[in-house]
Amino acid sequence: MSGHHHDHSHGGHGHGGHGHGGHGHSHAPKSFGRAFAIGISLNIIYVALEAVFGIITGSLALLADAGHNLSDVLGLVLAWGAIWLAAKPPGGIRTYGFKRAPILASLANAIILIVAVGAISWEAIGRFFTPEPIETGTVIWVAAAGVLVNGFTAFLFASGSKSDINIRGAYLHMAADAGVTVGVIIAAIVISFTGWDWIDPAVSLVIGIVILVGTWGLLRDSTRLAMDAVPAGIDIEKVRAHLEEADGVDEVHDLHIWALSTTETALTAHIVCAEGYHRSLLASLPEELHEDFEIGHTTLQIETADTAEKCRLRPSDVV
Repeated sequence: MSGHHHDHSHGGHGHGGHGHGGHGHSHAPKSFGRAFAIGISLNIIYVALEAVFGIITGSLALLADAGHNLSDVLGLVLAWGAIWLAAKPPGGIRTYGFKRAPILASLANAIILIVAVGAISWEAIGRFFTPEPIETGTVIWVAAAGVLVNGFTAFLFASGSKSDINIRGAYLHMAADAGVTVGVIIAAIVISFTGWDWIDPAVSLVIGIVILVGTWGLLRDSTRLAMDAVPAGIDIEKVRAHLEEADGVDEVHDLHIWALSTTETALTAHIVCAEGYHRSLLASLPEELHEDFEIGHTTLQIETADTAEKCRLRPSDVV
């Protein structure tokens, strides 16, 4: 079908782009490599500290927190490994390389957090029936160290948590942990004044619910990306309207927008236009989509009225 012209424009992300801070995929590995290294090191040291003192003091809250911190280390390793994989060049059967790795890592991170909540809650329910005394003094200073470790690590990832869901997974893990540890401190202080040992498992349950609420968004968004849905922040109807309003465009069909990675978006569409317009559209549309919607990988199939009629992917209800 000679009427079909294919164009693959590599505008944007990772190819120079237009300096949208935090959106180019070359941005994340450079600035967060050190954050991952520091975060993983601090958390491994802290997990060891918590586990030892959790056993010595008999505090479930500390042991639960140690387990949760261990899941954080795993989460950080996953997120960092995914960024490393995503940077590998494409080749062979992997024409996109491993750009999806960070999406899978953020999905795994959400699942790990939910499993951690299940473990904490199960243990806490058991503790209600068999409460154990706690050495509150030790618990308080160990947990205070945890707030510093987790708070500082969360701060390292805060700047990237908006633009990259994989970094958001790392950030949420750390922020949740800082919250968990504040809860542990409050429980220990209340127990030291009242002697109510049931406060320890009660706080563990409340913390579990808080983590679950925070993780839900991560699970929803990462599932959305894994299922090739339109990434959050892009309105497909606005994109469709932009394409339809371009000079010479008669109709747009088979429009797809999906995430190539956690920082790059792709679009394919069939554009039906009047004769003589295809060159100007191929020149302008990919650049406009990158500028206005931060869609960096655009592939357009240009059709004339004749070829559009034969297009198998054109909906039959188009007038």
